[in-house]
Amino acid sequence: MDREWIESDTKKYFGSLQSEVDRCYKIASTARSRGLDPSKDVEIPQAKDLAARVEELVGPKGIAEKIRKLSEEIEDREAVAIEIARSIAKEEIKKHGKLEKAIEQAVRTGLAIVTEGVLVAPLEGIASVRIGKNNDGTNYVDLYFSGPIRSAGGTGQALSVLLADVVRRELGVDRYKPTRGEIERYKEEIPLYKRVQHLQYLPTPDEIEIIVGNCPICINGEGTEKEEVTGYRDLPRVETNRLRGGACLVIAEGLCLKAPKILKHVSRLNIEGWEFLKDFVEKKVNREDSSEEEEEENEEETNVEPSAKYLGEVIAGRPVLSHPSRKGGFRLRYGRCRTCGLASTAIHPATMYLLDEFIAIGTQMKTERPGKGTIGTPCD
Repeated sequence: MDREWIESDTKKYFGSLQSEVDRCYKIASTARSRGLDPSKDVEIPQAKDLAARVEELVGPKGIAEKIRKLSEEIEDREAVAIEIARSIAKEEIKKHGKLEKAIEQAVRTGLAIVTEGVLVAPLEGIASVRIGKNNDGTNYVDLYFSGPIRSAGGTGQALSVLLADVVRRELGVDRYKPTRGEIERYKEEIPLYKRVQHLQYLPTPDEIEIIVGNCPICINGEGTEKEEVTGYRDLPRVETNRLRGGACLVIAEGLCLKAPKILKHVSRLNIEGWEFLKDFVEKKVNREDSSEEEEEENEEETNVEPSAKYLGEVIAGRPVLSHPSRKGGFRLRYGRCRTCGLASTAIHPATMYLLDEFIAIGTQMKTERPGKGTIGTPCD
């Protein structure tokens, strides 16, 4: 009896939430219809699940039902994304006959599924998809990335390239065959990008060569920074001499950093043409093991040195609550309380009050270690 009452009460609660949301949307639509805003429609549509979010975010129309049906059969988001991308590519070719448009739509929708339809990466992170020409006359897929691809995370970035490869095979497009100049351009460009923007991982020149030389998709991008490369300029198939932030992110934080995870997906889904990742991962593991052994032999005592890196990223006007490893400052304790999210740091409510209430719920903060961004929440 109690269970039935709880279920009934829960349905009423969610029903009231939906009715209030509908009422708010109705008011917003009426206000927008007066034409006093840039758009006469409410830009943020309602979506009840992942499939609906993906359809509303990037389309195409009617794809939500296919995503729901396939999700019930497969129950693996990456596999669903690949199958949906294949299906869209074939349907778009039949409708429009345009190769570039078919691949672009397939990759955007696939990436939206991988990122659960809640990030801007599928819309703004992929600038465009073009068909380029190899020196032997064959076609290849030229995937143009821009800065917002960062929001997809390393795995999402790498999977977007994998999706493009699966789709180009489905449509009979050849692989990308880089020139020596293009490979050397990436070797200069990625370390330069590291100087002007944050990179989680800076690959070695050898790692860059393995990835770029073997990747079947051309990872290209728009010029996002003012800085330019000094060597290998004005290449025929690279439109800009400026640093291409999106391309650097996808290679460094995507394919290089997340190579072990992508290798698992490739092996599990039986995708051919990515065998080079196995050699890449093995070499990387061997190199890390040997460097760790050397460190253990050379180190008699481990000293954790203060790191001032987080201070260099302070925005003007923001307070510094603690200097690097200074006594009396905040100390981070690992754990989780009920009021914490996945990327938050709990602070005692009394401390929040003593700091003149500057740290409110959701205030963004940077910590000395582990060095990532976090938000403040009160602990219980």
